[in-house]
Amino acid sequence: MLTQTTSRVLDPSDLDAALAVLDREPVANAFVSARVQIAGLDPWRLGGEMWGWYEDGLLTSLCYAGANLVPICATPRAVRGFADRARRAGRRCSSIVGPEDATSALWRLLEPHWGPAREVRSHQPLMVTDRMPEDIAPDPYVRRVRKDEMETIMPACVAMFTEEVGVSPLAGDGGLLYQARVAELVGSGRSFARLDQDGKVVFKAEIGAATPQACQIQGVWVAPEHRGKGLAAPAMAAVLRYALADVAPVVSLYVNDFNTAARRTYRRVGFQEIGAFMSVLF
Repeated sequence: MLTQTTSRVLDPSDLDAALAVLDREPVANAFVSARVQIAGLDPWRLGGEMWGWYEDGLLTSLCYAGANLVPICATPRAVRGFADRARRAGRRCSSIVGPEDATSALWRLLEPHWGPAREVRSHQPLMVTDRMPEDIAPDPYVRRVRKDEMETIMPACVAMFTEEVGVSPLAGDGGLLYQARVAELVGSGRSFARLDQDGKVVFKAEIGAATPQACQIQGVWVAPEHRGKGLAAPAMAAVLRYALADVAPVVSLYVNDFNTAARRTYRRVGFQEIGAFMSVLF
């Protein structure tokens, strides 16, 4: 039986159908779901277009096309359709990121036109938990970052981003967009840190994407001089406590597979692998 397929840019009238697709995988889709729940599907407010893939008139897959290109619940045919659209539009994103299988297939189709990438991280375990660890006490010194502490937290955020991504977030616009995002997380009470006696950041992390179903911890960083001292697990337990109490019933994160120390820490705090992401960085 032949199936009629098509893709198009979604508009605000497609919001309910798009949310239904996103809700099929609330943990994996938390980043995009959070943006859509706040901004809807208007490209200006969303910060990019939402592409929809239809089979026999039903919306089955999505692809967010903004600063990141993110395939969502994407079937193999949808991936091919999204790749065709992306190729015609030209690369406007700084990364492709999403579930490993769909992102890998999308990159195979786009690499001849968009490659080479600056870096490909082909396996990033997606980890989740819905409870506090029984054997690790939360670090009592980890707390929410105050709005008047932006000058304190920014150097740590810049160091984390540069170390993780390989480029400084201050490049291009001088860091205006990045500083605005950090300020947004601080202002919403989703930035956490432990400071030493001199007021320097020892540990920091944020709860980035957040929906009623799930939230995602990001930007986990321990100052280099404090690594290997056993600070990370209690600090992560503290952030997890805030997340479960104030944000969502399920907490997730994804981590590079080569970061064995981080993966070990997250497992100690109770996170379990349920899948994997992939990132292509330009």
